[in-house]
Amino acid sequence: MVANTKKTSESSDYLFGLVWLGAAIYGVYFALGWAYKIRILALESYGYVIHEFDPYFNFRATELSRDEPAQVSVELHRGIDLESVRSSMQHWPWSIGTSSGMSTETRYLYHNGAERFFNWFDYMSWYPLGRPVGSTIYPGMQFTAVFLKNHIFPSMSLNDVCCSMPAWFGMISTFLVGCIAYECSLPQNCNSSIWRFLVDIAKGTRTDPKVIGGRHMVFGLYSPSVECALGAMGFMAIVPAHLMRSVGGGYDNESVAVSAMSLTFYLWVRSLRGGEKYSYLFGILTGIAYFYMVAAWGGYVFVLNMVGVHAAALTIFGRFSTKVYAAYSLFYSIGTFLAMQIPVVGMTPLKSLEQMGPCLVFLGFQVLQLCEILRVKRRLNRVEAWKLRIKVGMISAVIGIVMIYLILPKGYFGPISSRVRGLFIKHTKTGNPLVDSVAEHQAASPRAYFQYLHNLCLVAPVGFAFVFWNLSDSSSFLLTWGACAYFFSHKMVRLVLLTAPIGSVLGGIAAGRVLSWCIRTLWDDPAVVEEDTSEFMMEEPAPAKNQKGDSNGNRQKIKKIIKKKGSSKQKSTLSAIEGLHVAFKDAAKSNEGVIIQRCLAAFLLVVMYIAASGFKTYCWQLAPQLSNPSIMMKGRLGDGKEVTVDDYRESYWWLRDNTPQDSRIMAWWDYGYQITAIANRTTIADGNTWNHEHIALLGKALTTTEDEGYEIARHLADYVLIWAGGGGDDLAKSPHLARIANSVYRDHCSDPACRGFGFTDRQGTPSVMMERSVLYKLHGHNMANGVKANARYFQEVFRSKFGKVRIFKILGVSQESKDWVANPENRLCDVPGSWYCPGQYPPGLQDILSRKTDFAQLEDFNRGNRGQSDEQYQKEYFEALANPKKAFDKAREWEVSREKKVAEDAKKNPGETQEEEPKPKPTQEQINEVNGKWENSEASTLMWELITNGQIDSIEAWLKREPLAAFVRSEDGRGPMWWAFESRNQEIVKLLMRAGVSHGDTDKYGKKPASLLDP
Repeated sequence: MVANTKKTSESSDYLFGLVWLGAAIYGVYFALGWAYKIRILALESYGYVIHEFDPYFNFRATELSRDEPAQVSVELHRGIDLESVRSSMQHWPWSIGTSSGMSTETRYLYHNGAERFFNWFDYMSWYPLGRPVGSTIYPGMQFTAVFLKNHIFPSMSLNDVCCSMPAWFGMISTFLVGCIAYECSLPQNCNSSIWRFLVDIAKGTRTDPKVIGGRHMVFGLYSPSVECALGAMGFMAIVPAHLMRSVGGGYDNESVAVSAMSLTFYLWVRSLRGGEKYSYLFGILTGIAYFYMVAAWGGYVFVLNMVGVHAAALTIFGRFSTKVYAAYSLFYSIGTFLAMQIPVVGMTPLKSLEQMGPCLVFLGFQVLQLCEILRVKRRLNRVEAWKLRIKVGMISAVIGIVMIYLILPKGYFGPISSRVRGLFIKHTKTGNPLVDSVAEHQAASPRAYFQYLHNLCLVAPVGFAFVFWNLSDSSSFLLTWGACAYFFSHKMVRLVLLTAPIGSVLGGIAAGRVLSWCIRTLWDDPAVVEEDTSEFMMEEPAPAKNQKGDSNGNRQKIKKIIKKKGSSKQKSTLSAIEGLHVAFKDAAKSNEGVIIQRCLAAFLLVVMYIAASGFKTYCWQLAPQLSNPSIMMKGRLGDGKEVTVDDYRESYWWLRDNTPQDSRIMAWWDYGYQITAIANRTTIADGNTWNHEHIALLGKALTTTEDEGYEIARHLADYVLIWAGGGGDDLAKSPHLARIANSVYRDHCSDPACRGFGFTDRQGTPSVMMERSVLYKLHGHNMANGVKANARYFQEVFRSKFGKVRIFKILGVSQESKDWVANPENRLCDVPGSWYCPGQYPPGLQDILSRKTDFAQLEDFNRGNRGQSDEQYQKEYFEALANPKKAFDKAREWEVSREKKVAEDAKKNPGETQEEEPKPKPTQEQINEVNGKWENSEASTLMWELITNGQIDSIEAWLKREPLAAFVRSEDGRGPMWWAFESRNQEIVKLLMRAGVSHGDTDKYGKKPASLLDP
């Protein structure tokens, strides 16, 4: 009878296992399907179009690597009648170019192979210096795209492959995240707890408890490990934190790098599996996966440090073993050796302070392993072993200090980058205005976490707690990963991306364990439910005759251990704990307990369903917004009609079709990649931002006065492209441009934060410095009231359909400078006949270049004598950011003194001073608008100071540039006329009357200006 019951139970379990396996397979299919479908929304809405800015360089670098004619991605440029355009282009000669607008000289990786790709010096970017692309790029994504095109999807165009890769790798990331959750939830990786780890530290021993817990289902799969994997995949498939960097068309490094990172982390935790005999093999595979990670993204430093920190943490918690040693040593040695073969990396792993930590861990592991070998060989006891470790450690430390002392003065070690340094400082600014200008480098807010993680913000901490009580060498990595990912993402919102995989893993573990318990509670017979008691086991490892044993067997084991090892006090404590545990289990098996558990399980299932539905709905609603390609967008006209705004590509097509091939385009660095890739024209700077001083020169040209800006531009460019149309256009960005310029040209602004350049009020009134800048003139040319670019300098040649882009031709371009730069003899080759030949600035720019101060990072200890001046600049920069009012006051004083000097120069040398054309007289409607705004603005404060100080010349020069300044009013209703009467300055009163200011107006107290003359 018992045998029949057992057989029936086994058959039922097997049947349940098959059903469970089918559901799991469907769950994987469902998650991967979602991962793909949600990422191709952009392709369905906008077509196969490359997104954003950086992806255009990535595509160009990929396309420049193939070797076939004009059958290229017309989709990159035109979204209509693709097949007919492709067909017509097949008859074009190579000399004409391709649909992508790129000349044959610029087709490298796909067209010329790896060797020429790595020796590619691009003279179409960073004019006139150029850029060695092949040795400054992480080429993993490009090589992957070319491989997929050549060997997997030969019938697809390269553009389609590149647009689809983020969706494909989104699926891969989803699957790998599930693998991590599965690995870290296996019984052999959940057989300890944080309590056991701490006890081991206190005892100085390493304990590996028996593998108890989990439920073997079918084909070697365990529950709740599979449920945890499914939960993780479900989260990762649609979580916005990953979606924002992996939508179709978002051909950026992160779309591939997250998969590479997840693979590296999976193989690392796999190499640490409990009872694993082949740790060394998975250590080797981890190193190879890390190599691909390095090739794909500069964020590989995070991956390296995560593994290094975890290995060090295991050692601190007394978990160092031959398994850990072999896995980490093989990972680091193989991974570092392979990484050093990538040109952009080179010797960086052995020189960069950002990577010294993992290197020191590697060296420390060698010392520890040597000590272990000597301990075993000499049969040392615990005290003797510690003496040996201290002795060997001190000798190693002395040798290391001596080597550092000898190497440090030679400038061997590189400084920590501004971006990395910004992760460890209290304030949100790095001291580098170029880095600070990027919105993605700002700190993350709680709202940002909820926006990109949603319910994971609540579920992931629960999974984090579960891991604490289900620890092992493998699963403890999740604690390190989770803590570090949260820390870094909190410092820089862009790094919220790093929380997507670990948040999904932890959320999956929480959801999976709860789901497994609920199903088992509702399905199984309470009398035969096998409970996971691993967290209650207090015994040392010993051969297990029957791991499954019943509750009575477990009780007997614990009682024997207590009797054998514990003191009387320990016996009492452990007996009390065991008594509570047994009582709880007995209560749970009662009829009332079973009913309560099943009600709780049903309630939790309902809650999980509601939460999952809400998460799914939120992600799918947010997905269209994240899928916006930014280079084109949907909009609505005044009549409600939806239109596609494609101004940016239209402007690039215009450049391609209407300007000479050797034209140079001056635009802010954000757009450099797009201009070079789509318009096939030379740009001054782009998103690589490798040369701070060159970007500062560009910022100087755009934010200085028209006269000076023109003199710079005519030696560098043929056209100026401006993003207009509001929103985040160039005028909105311009204060950042001024700050960057001032970081190199220290006399550009009154203070390092350039508080004198910007808007003075919410209505968009420009400051004096902004108003006279090149950028402001071109942005508002013939659109803003009285704003007009100098007709002798610039000529508008293109304005996009919706006014988002304006292009100006630079008149009087210096052909001499252009020819000088184009002459190969003026390039600086590292050796004769080399491919590495940077260009030089033309002699016509030497005057402005002589005034620059090369920008050095605050943390650059190799900067030599420049350190003191740079430290003073950094100090003033942070002071200006911390005390904006003081900076504003200083900016006003600087403007006043500058206006006074201009006026004095005009009197002394009237024939040499080129006066600006006076603006037209404002209309009465404009006067009423300004006169009706009573507020304490920068303009009103500056006017009050000028009148109070009697600076008539400065006021006159200001009113000539901006007549409406005479009509500003402060919050008490008073304006320039009141202040002139109050100062009893008759000359200023006359000047204001000539400007049309009435002395019959009243302030908020009903007083007229003349009433201030009364005693």
